[in-house]
Amino acid sequence: MRKLLNTLFVTSEDAYLALENENVVIYKGEEKAAQYPLKLFESLLSFSYKGASPALMGACVRNGIGLTFLTPSGRMLARVVGESQGNVRLRKEQYRVSDNPEASCRAARNFIFGKVHNSRWVLERTLRDHALRVKADELRAASAHLQEQLKPLLAAESLDTLRGMEGEVSACYFGVWDEMILNQKDAFRFDGRSRRPPLDRVNAALSMTYTLLTHDCASALESVGLDAYVGFMHRDRPGRTSLALDLMEELRAPLADRLVLTLINTRVLQKTHFRTQPGGAVLLTDEGRKALLNAWQTKKKEEITHPYLKEKIPWGLIPYVQSLLLARHLRGDLEAYPPFLWK
Repeated sequence: MRKLLNTLFVTSEDAYLALENENVVIYKGEEKAAQYPLKLFESLLSFSYKGASPALMGACVRNGIGLTFLTPSGRMLARVVGESQGNVRLRKEQYRVSDNPEASCRAARNFIFGKVHNSRWVLERTLRDHALRVKADELRAASAHLQEQLKPLLAAESLDTLRGMEGEVSACYFGVWDEMILNQKDAFRFDGRSRRPPLDRVNAALSMTYTLLTHDCASALESVGLDAYVGFMHRDRPGRTSLALDLMEELRAPLADRLVLTLINTRVLQKTHFRTQPGGAVLLTDEGRKALLNAWQTKKKEEITHPYLKEKIPWGLIPYVQSLLLARHLRGDLEAYPPFLWK
């Protein structure tokens, strides 16, 4: 159990939530694991299979407290909210920002700032740990270029300008990505991003990991009352979770990219975990998909100190915390959205 931003995260798979004397009580089996005054929270997120009592759900409705049920892996199941929760006003503000190109650009700039900052630190981590095994000059040059683009990014005044800058720094980052693959070079050579379909093994692993991250971001946004389909940088498109794609930008490098590099360099993913289709698309086999999914779930349990909250939390809760911060910004509680800045 963790309390962050007036939200209680119940991450134990076997926890059951109940109401006792206006307190939310968490049971594990027959034992009481924790107890908190319900009035302390504006929302409860349960990642448990066992659910909550009808009495607690009713109390949440009466007090305007959001209660969200998710699977242990992070897939959203349902939300219980009361009329006073304010999600209608929150979503209306989200839609107003999305419909205003200038406001959308101001919101999107921080997502992309986080993306570029975190991408740079992936390069810096490689230089720190493996300088003698890589072309250090190329990585340093790319890192310096990304650093130079951070200030201009925050000054971008249109979405087209922001997209152009984001595309240019992404090309710079992926241009040296192959250098960070230290083992199995023959099987995992990377010549640039390819998608829909991925055309090599590295892109197949990246694409699946990005899909998992998008899924987690969409669930996190919906859990705090935001519409995952209405974004700021990524515009409306039927069936696309545009705001989830916005939110995941800052998390791609430290969470998805680093995981794929680790799986390749430690030989958890190997050549036999991929198959090539007749048209050239490269896909993970069932065994490869299982290996990646297991690693993803393990990664989400690792703890990190959140750079804004200064508290240790699992990686798997980062999308939920960032969603809460975004909701607070849209409600006017925070002057600006604080992106997740990793080192």
